[in-house]
Amino acid sequence: MVEQLLETWRTNNRINLFLIDHISDEGMACTLSKRGGRNVVRQFAHMHNQRVYHLQGRAPKLATALCKFKGDEEPSKQSLTEALVCSAEWVEVYLRDCARGAVKHRCFKKGIIPTLGYFIAHESHHRGSILLTLKECGQKLDQQTQSAIWNWDKM
Repeated sequence: MVEQLLETWRTNNRINLFLIDHISDEGMACTLSKRGGRNVVRQFAHMHNQRVYHLQGRAPKLATALCKFKGDEEPSKQSLTEALVCSAEWVEVYLRDCARGAVKHRCFKKGIIPTLGYFIAHESHHRGSILLTLKECGQKLDQQTQSAIWNWDKM
């Protein structure tokens, strides 16, 4: 069961990396905000930052190797990819440790499955926002790419 939970987390992260690879540089700069809200690249950076934030609060020793992006920072696709790969690995360690009952880590009160659910729900929310932003800004992804993120057996 634990391995299935971890594979679910890995698949979620592969979807993020897949999207970064398939969004153009112009698309990464798109935003719907009229008041300086996050563009696409900053939404991906926010996903990484939230992972780090939760690790800092729930398993501080696991977060020591991780750095957050600054709020207005617009990292390159390569930097985003590297950060998301690294933070995903540490979240996986955290989830595995929680499943084993590691007392030094704080899981959500309702357990490991709601914890994983929160992480995936948060990132899925931002992926939806990213896809809407791209569509509204004329940078819509092709149908094959849009469909691929739903094929978890192949992702």
